[in-house]
Amino acid sequence: MNLTLESPVQYVPRVGPSMAGKLRNLGIRTVYDLLTYIPFRYDDYSLLSPIARVQPGETVTVVGTLASIKTFITKNGKRLVTARLTDASGSIDIIWFNQQYLVKVLSAGDTLSVSGKVNWFGPKLVFSSPVYEVIQKESEGKGSLHTGRLVPVYAETAGLSSKWLRGRIDYVLEHCLSSVVDYVPDEIIRSERLMDIREAIQTVHFPNSQEDANRARERLSFQELFVLLLRSYEQKRVWDTTLKSRPLTISVAIFDRFKKLLPFTLTADQQTAIAEIFADLARPIPMNRLLEGDVGSGKTVVAAAAMLAAYESQTSAILLAPTQILAQQHYETLSLIMEQHGISVELVLGGMKTHESKQVHPDTKRSARQATPRILVGTHALLTAKDLPKKIGLIVVDEQQRFGVNQRAELRKLTQTAFTPHQLTMTATPIPRTLAQTVFGNLDISVLRNSPSGRTPVKTWVVPQEKRAAAYAWIDKALHDTRSQAFIVCPLIDESESLLTVKAVRSEYDRLKRDVFPKRAIGLLHGRMKSDEKTAVLSDFRQKKYDILVATPVVEVGIDIPDATIIVIEAAERFGLSQLHQLRGRVGRSDKPSYCLLFTEGEDPEVRTRLKALETTHDGPTLAELDLTLRGPGELFGTRQHGLPGLTLARLTDIAMVARARRSVTLITGRDPDLAAFPHLREHINQSKIDTIKD
Repeated sequence: MNLTLESPVQYVPRVGPSMAGKLRNLGIRTVYDLLTYIPFRYDDYSLLSPIARVQPGETVTVVGTLASIKTFITKNGKRLVTARLTDASGSIDIIWFNQQYLVKVLSAGDTLSVSGKVNWFGPKLVFSSPVYEVIQKESEGKGSLHTGRLVPVYAETAGLSSKWLRGRIDYVLEHCLSSVVDYVPDEIIRSERLMDIREAIQTVHFPNSQEDANRARERLSFQELFVLLLRSYEQKRVWDTTLKSRPLTISVAIFDRFKKLLPFTLTADQQTAIAEIFADLARPIPMNRLLEGDVGSGKTVVAAAAMLAAYESQTSAILLAPTQILAQQHYETLSLIMEQHGISVELVLGGMKTHESKQVHPDTKRSARQATPRILVGTHALLTAKDLPKKIGLIVVDEQQRFGVNQRAELRKLTQTAFTPHQLTMTATPIPRTLAQTVFGNLDISVLRNSPSGRTPVKTWVVPQEKRAAAYAWIDKALHDTRSQAFIVCPLIDESESLLTVKAVRSEYDRLKRDVFPKRAIGLLHGRMKSDEKTAVLSDFRQKKYDILVATPVVEVGIDIPDATIIVIEAAERFGLSQLHQLRGRVGRSDKPSYCLLFTEGEDPEVRTRLKALETTHDGPTLAELDLTLRGPGELFGTRQHGLPGLTLARLTDIAMVARARRSVTLITGRDPDLAAFPHLREHINQSKIDTIKD
């Protein structure tokens, strides 16, 4: 078969269906995927030495003739493979453990290149389990792959080694690398002094020096960021130039009444965000705005103002939430606001027929209901409801990254009309400015930095293992004295054999009831419970039938219990700062003093230093910047599902590289907005959009 970059990887010689299945575990499906599977480090076997000059502790490569090889059984019954390698200067012994197959692979007389560390074994120097390469069988006059150089080491999976990967990658480099098209414009390559793409791919796998490897990785990192930024630009350009929406407006009188009827005064940030949203809604181009705000910053009331504008413009508004708990919370909040304006809010949850939704009159005919402006709140069940309004003016999506790929596809279907609804996405995940500008370049962003008045910062303490008992006693006294409630959050549902020290919510619930708080009413909440069970537990907790709720991080969003003033987070070192900050937001939702106790089980001083940042910092974006630096973007958004596709080498923390890529995108799009002069780049951007949808 004539291999192309798009060929399935199973057609590469010595791969086949079985190994292709293992490669899929590494995300390798095509020849191009294999070609661009980047090593995560290099073993330096570049020091060549005659055998007689090797030193103990030295990592070195020697080339010689295999004088003998045999299996040796120790007194303890262990089987070793021993060999002797000779060159013109002398001889050295080699020992391999648990590799009996080598006596069938290697033969006396073979010319071997051997790389590894030399150490004492009894009274003599030996190579212990070194990397080897048979010169006449594998090299065929070419440079070595596994010894005598900087040797690439790849992320592996069961049954698939770096040595095997090197051989297959070397094959596709030889036969397919010339087909790779460099879609980055020549002027960008020249101005940024970048390596040619084919040279970069060859070099990143088999560099002659660490400096060459760094230059190759620089080229590939730049390309990843360049494409990511350009794709965001393209999405925004297409959105702004091809989609139409119904302009939505609200009168000054109605908005003034909206503000007057609120039980609190809007913060300056909320007023600014609402003004930005109203300006977007008034345009014939659909709004695509991200509303970012810490837990408790008042995002829902901002969304309510936008939904009221849609309703007053004779269109319907929909709010989508990822969980029933969060949907119920939004429904209750919006109902309190909208009922003052004579507007009923409908709630649609999984397993509930739309006509059974709260506030819906069952005698209303479907056609009339579809034509009448409505405000709906619900989970993904809304996406498949049969009697959705025909004129949807606004879709509000809370925590969009929590929706699965199929659910996001259903959301796109709602926009396939002559008029695209305006879209407002809300997130409580603190997003660093550098990350937002890069990943969400296709969105306009509003940020709520200030919490509503009357809320005090949550006092936070890192509690080591030796102070746990004292902390429990303090919690028990505080609950008694203030008649308040507490959350105790555990990272797991069940015990884990691989994580025996990590608290599991079920066993911890039993322990707390039995040994720690025997006189307290304690509830249990976790993600495997049925929706009605979760709702019942939360209702009982809100009604103070429980003093303490033991839960998994399912409580991270959508739960508002004003009397909860204490939250304990077990194994806090397992969470990122941003997630801890969101969990901390479950308390401090009233004017009562509130507390967050971070229980740790390790002694790592770096972990304690990281957690200590929460004791003094209560600003989500600041903590997110620190998270981004310490743990990377995955801590904020997880994997590709959460919005970071295509980043293998690039780091969003590399501000200088991000700036270079952004400057290059601005340069070419300023002259050629639709990339007509760059057909290869245009084709790649179009393909990457398709891949994103598939992901």
